[in-house]
Amino acid sequence: MTPLNDITRLLSAVAMGRKKADMVIKNGNLINVNTLEIISGVDVAIKADRIALVGSADHCLGGETEVIDATAKYITPGFMDGHIHVESSFLTVSQYSHSVVPHGTSAIFMDPHEIANVLGMRGVDLMVDESKALPLRVYTTLPSCVPAAPGLEDTGAEITAKEIAKQIKQEAFIGLGEMMNFPGVIQSDEQVHQAITSTLKAGKCVTGHFSIPETGKMLNAYIGAGLRSCHETVRYEDAIAKMRLGMYVKIREGSAWHDLKEVIKSITQHKISSRFAILVSDDSHPETLIKNGHMDYIVRRAIEEGVSPVEAISMVTLNVAECFYLTPDFGSVSPGKIADINILDDLETVKVDKVLISGKLVAEKGVLKEKPPLVSYPAWAKNTVKLKQPIIESDFDIKSDLARVRVNAIQIEEAKVGTKCKIVELETQNGCVMANIEKNIAKVAVFERHHLTGSRAVGFVKGFRFKRGAVASTYAHDAHNLLIVGTNDTDMAMAGNSLAKIGGGMMAVNEGEVVAQVELPIAGLMSDQSAEIVQAAIQQLEKAWEILGCDLVSPFMTMALMALPVIPDIRITNRGLFDVNTFQFIDTILGNSKNDL
Repeated sequence: MTPLNDITRLLSAVAMGRKKADMVIKNGNLINVNTLEIISGVDVAIKADRIALVGSADHCLGGETEVIDATAKYITPGFMDGHIHVESSFLTVSQYSHSVVPHGTSAIFMDPHEIANVLGMRGVDLMVDESKALPLRVYTTLPSCVPAAPGLEDTGAEITAKEIAKQIKQEAFIGLGEMMNFPGVIQSDEQVHQAITSTLKAGKCVTGHFSIPETGKMLNAYIGAGLRSCHETVRYEDAIAKMRLGMYVKIREGSAWHDLKEVIKSITQHKISSRFAILVSDDSHPETLIKNGHMDYIVRRAIEEGVSPVEAISMVTLNVAECFYLTPDFGSVSPGKIADINILDDLETVKVDKVLISGKLVAEKGVLKEKPPLVSYPAWAKNTVKLKQPIIESDFDIKSDLARVRVNAIQIEEAKVGTKCKIVELETQNGCVMANIEKNIAKVAVFERHHLTGSRAVGFVKGFRFKRGAVASTYAHDAHNLLIVGTNDTDMAMAGNSLAKIGGGMMAVNEGEVVAQVELPIAGLMSDQSAEIVQAAIQQLEKAWEILGCDLVSPFMTMALMALPVIPDIRITNRGLFDVNTFQFIDTILGNSKNDL
C-alpha cells in the first residue's frame, strides 16, 4: 500500500489532468457512503493504488489508461468483514481468500484466537505470514484471551498481558482481539486492564465481547474501559443501548449464528442511526461461502430485512473503517483513498461483477484472477491431539447409587450461540447415569488434548435429537480440546480415539464404525485443501449427523460452542460443568427424584 504522503503530488496532477490515470471506471452509479446517496454518471480515476478523482474523468484518460465501463452498474467501496475467525472456515488464510474475494470482500479483520489457543503466538505468526502474499487485505487483531477463561479450561498455550504489551506495538496487529473476559474488565482485573491499556497506548482498537443482556452499570464499565465494539449482541434492545453509548455493534450473520434478523430491528423498526452498526460473519464454513457468498450475502440479508442498500453497504465499508481508525485510507470511494472497489451488476441482490483491490482487477464474475499460493505448514503445527492414554468406555461414567437422578443439562438452541440450563430426570443403570434418547438427552464429554494431563469432564446435553452413535470434534471453542457428544459410551470412545489418530477435525461414528470424517490436520482446526474439497467432506459429515438423528442447521458449529465458558448460560470444559451467569462450576447431579425406583 502506497502511503498517501508519498503520492499527494501525483494524485493532484492526475485529478487536474496533468498526468493520466492508470485506470478509469466510467459512468457508474456511485454508492456514496459518505452521504448515504446514489449518484449516477460517476467516473473514478485511479493512479497507482489510490483514487485520484471521483466525478467526470475524461481529462484523466490517456493512451495507456485502462477503462472499465460501469454503465448501469453500481460502484461501491470494497466490502470489509469487521470480525472473523478464519479458522472457523476450516480453511487456511490462502484458501479462505480464494473463496471470499470474488464476492467483493477486499478486507477482513481476523482474530486468530482459535489457533492461538492451540499453538500460541507461533500459530498466530503462521497465519499472519501467510496473509502477506494474498490479494485479500488481512488485518489481524492480537488475541486477548488465551485462554478465554483462565482457570476454567486448559489450552495449548497462553498469551499473557506482558506478551500483549510487547506484540501490540507490531505493525502486524490492527488492535486487540475480542475481550471475552468481560468480568475481568468490569471488576478491574489488573492483567486484563494491562492488556487494554497497552493497546490504547499503541493507538489501536480494543474489540469487545459483551454477551450478557445488561445495559446499565456493567455495560458502561465495559465501554468506559475502552472497549470499542461487540459482536455478541443478540437482542435489538441491547444493540440500541450499545450504540447509544457509542459502541460499534457488529451484527452477526454467520453459518450457525443468525442474529441479523433480530438485531437489525434496532435500525429498521426503531429508526436509530446505523452509524455504529457493522455487519460481520464471525464464523463461516465452506458451505456458506460456496452456496451463499460472504459479505455480499450478509449485505443482501440486511436489505431483505428492510435496510436500504446504501445503508447496508455503509455497514461493511465506512463504518468498519471508522471502527478501526482506517478512514484516512479506506471506507469510501473518495479521492485519496486506496482503490478497493466493487462493481455490482445489481444493487438489491448485491451481485458482484468485478473486484478491484489496490487498483488492480483481482476477480471478475465470481472467479479469482490468480490462484492462491500453495502454503506448507510445518510439522509442529500438525499432530496436535495428544491424549494421556486411549479413551475407554468407563471414562464416560457418571456414577450414582440412586435409581433416578436430576441433572443439570446443557440445553442448546438451533442457530443460536446461547444455551440454557435444563434440569432433567434420568435413570441409572449399573450405578451410572444414562443418556435418554426419548428425552433428547445425550452425553457430552471434553478431554484435554494439549499437555497429556488426562483431565476430562462428562455431562449431558439436550437438543441435538440424536437417536444413535456419537460425534467428536477438536474444533471446540476456544481451548479446542477434544469434544465428544453421543448416545452410548462405546461409540463415544471410538470417535475420540479415531479422531486423535488422524490429527484432529470432526468425526461421526455409528455402531463401532466411522461413517464420516473431516480431516483438519493444522492444529486440529484447519485443512490446506480448497473450500470445495473440505465442503465435500463436511457434506458427508452432515449426512452422517442426519443418520444419527440430528437435523439441525450447522449442528457441528453449535456443538463447537458448548465448551466456551464465556457465553451464557451453561457450558462444559475439561474441568467441569460451568455456570456462566454465576461464573462458578456446578455439579452435574442435583439429587434423586420423588419417585425413587
